Amino acid sequence: MKFSYNWLSELTEGLNIDPHQLGLSITLHTAEQEGVEPVGTHLSQVCAAKVISAEPIPGSKNAKAIVDTVRYGTKTVVCGAPNCRAGIITAYVPLGTRTVSGIESEGMLASSAELGLNRDNVGIMELDANPGDSIAGCIPDHIIEIDNKSLTHRPDLWGHHGMAREVAAILGLKLKDPVDLALLPNGAAPVEVQIEDHTLCPRYSALVFENVTVQPSPLWLQYRLEAVGLNPINNIVDVTNYVLAELPQPMHAFDLDTLSGSTIQVRKSKSGETMVGLNQETYTLDDQSLVIADANGPIAVAGIIGGLATGVTAKTTRIVLESANFHAGSVRKTSSRMKLRTDASMRFEKSQDPHNTLRGLARALALLQIVSPGIRLVGGVVDNSGPLKQAAPIMLPLTWLRDKLGRNVEGTEVRAILNALEFGVEETSPEVYSVKVPTWRATKDIALKEDLVEEIGRMIGYDNIIPTSPLLPVAPPPPNPQRDYLHHLRQACAAQGFTEVSNYSFVNEAQLTELGISASANLRVLNPISADQGLLRNSLLPGLVKNIRDNLRHLDSFRLFEIGHEIHPKPGTLPEEIAHLGAVVCNRDGNGEAGLMEAKRLAEYLLPGAVTKPAEPNSTDHPMRAWDIVWQGVTVGKLSELHPNLVEGRAAVLDLNLNTTQSQPAQPVRYKALPRFPASSFDLTVITPLRTLSGDIAAIIGEAIPNFETTVTYIGEYVTEQKSLSFHVTLQADHTMSQEEIATVRQTMIDRVRKHGYSLTV
Repeated sequence: MKFSYNWLSELTEGLNIDPHQLGLSITLHTAEQEGVEPVGTHLSQVCAAKVISAEPIPGSKNAKAIVDTVRYGTKTVVCGAPNCRAGIITAYVPLGTRTVSGIESEGMLASSAELGLNRDNVGIMELDANPGDSIAGCIPDHIIEIDNKSLTHRPDLWGHHGMAREVAAILGLKLKDPVDLALLPNGAAPVEVQIEDHTLCPRYSALVFENVTVQPSPLWLQYRLEAVGLNPINNIVDVTNYVLAELPQPMHAFDLDTLSGSTIQVRKSKSGETMVGLNQETYTLDDQSLVIADANGPIAVAGIIGGLATGVTAKTTRIVLESANFHAGSVRKTSSRMKLRTDASMRFEKSQDPHNTLRGLARALALLQIVSPGIRLVGGVVDNSGPLKQAAPIMLPLTWLRDKLGRNVEGTEVRAILNALEFGVEETSPEVYSVKVPTWRATKDIALKEDLVEEIGRMIGYDNIIPTSPLLPVAPPPPNPQRDYLHHLRQACAAQGFTEVSNYSFVNEAQLTELGISASANLRVLNPISADQGLLRNSLLPGLVKNIRDNLRHLDSFRLFEIGHEIHPKPGTLPEEIAHLGAVVCNRDGNGEAGLMEAKRLAEYLLPGAVTKPAEPNSTDHPMRAWDIVWQGVTVGKLSELHPNLVEGRAAVLDLNLNTTQSQPAQPVRYKALPRFPASSFDLTVITPLRTLSGDIAAIIGEAIPNFETTVTYIGEYVTEQKSLSFHVTLQADHTMSQEEIATVRQTMIDRVRKHGYSLTV
């Protein structure tokens, strides 16, 4: 939202503070400003000048003009505008001398767009002024830009008068009211207004004018609108935009001669009705939008945009000037459905004050008499209003206020602040005030005494309130075992070189279908935040697959992990959320074995003693590479390689059910003394079929033998038509072993292996 310093100065008596300092004061007391920018700094040097002669320059589209500026004397200027001719009064800008088309040009003759007054760049300006005069009403200004998010709860601050009220309260100045309600005429109105639902349209006021002259607005008006980001169009529309930016009351003018009948209806649209807007776009309406209509149909979408057919044109001589109030939620929903936001809709969405409609008409009436000479009122004001709610007074005990504010504040200071903000204050009992909320602050802004604490605190200045620690016992929160457990896992995975990722808990059917997963087991979101996030995930895999594909665009190998919740439906009760760890080891090249061993190593690191057992692959698994993770006798997860069709390269995936792993009893850490006697070791190589698991053979070899502690370590394999599995066996005893004992143990192991149908290389 842009605020003109000059405009604020006109509404605040005695305002002479530096614009940048004013912006800082607004930030500290009202709303965050994003910057203060000067505009029109050159206008102090611009003056009117008369073109004495204008001669074409041979071989150029430019003309050599001799101009009398009075202020700067007679100047020679090179000008390329098509309307540069002898006798006109135009705008002269002293920019120094430079050569143009071989002629020294002393300054320039400017269009209004070049001066920043409007967007007309067809030719140089043609003024009704005396040479040497400044352009009336067009002086240097500063624009204070306020962050719109800071004003969401303050509909009154979407106009200059509301911000001027804040400035006056901050600086202790007097606010000027630009509205004279006495201008509004009495008598019967020439048009009738019918409102179908006063909840959607609390108030609709209008005036009728005749003898209207549609023409460009005075330059001061165009300049003021342009400075705050509004596009000057013509004098009638510019007046409505001026009132919108000042009060802030959105308004609209209809060409009375294009209306069908003398009754204006405010009603819900009928499904299938269409209207061409002022932006020349055709809108097909549903049965939920509020419209302004005549006997033939919609002529405006309430609070958003007017219709092209009834808009003001150069031929307009009679107008109906609308000043209405519409329900914020209705305007916001309709604007969203139409995918159209306008300056009017943005203000109505903030819950504007319905008491402001007549003030808007009175202000517009005063301006129209200036910009459209000869304009005449026809009849009185039409004002159709439902019951306007009056906010109940708020009781404000000063003792309570001081406790909440954390600062001793006197009653006179409280009264002065609230009066400056135009609240009504009455002391109903000692140290207790009854505060009447003004109508422009009662629309979803001020309703509780806590709101008044904020008003007083911000005006005092939070920097003037000494911060003190709360006089409350501070105790550590109760322990959260799961949070601590997950934190430990995150640290452990990161220490092993894995990078954490975080995905949404939402998936879509396309993701699941691509992975061969049925969407029927997923909970559907009734109001998804976007079309591609309509299901709650019951697996971390869809998100991890997306992570793999994204990272493969830039990396050849990487490790990722995610800790998140799977959501599983439970009939008749709330869904169950299960914490899972998903880890990925991905390599663009290779056969995938290294990645699988790396993922297995991570499982063994997180779950000491965990083993793998062959598992049935599902649709996302490599058909020959899927294992269950078993820990303490319980299956706690799965290790697999993604199916080659899903990603480029090889990706090993580890999936652990953290609810199950956390629920397993903690295993005590036991220490044993270093062996007193030397160990002995030997190797065994077992010949097996190709699909035999090395772990099964290691278990056969390592079966307990009395009085001996056996450790079997897998060394490697050699594959031909069969598979040779090599193991290193270490024996430990409570005495020094003899060669005969070692040979006996070795033979026992060989006999076991042969008993299971395997042969050995001895």
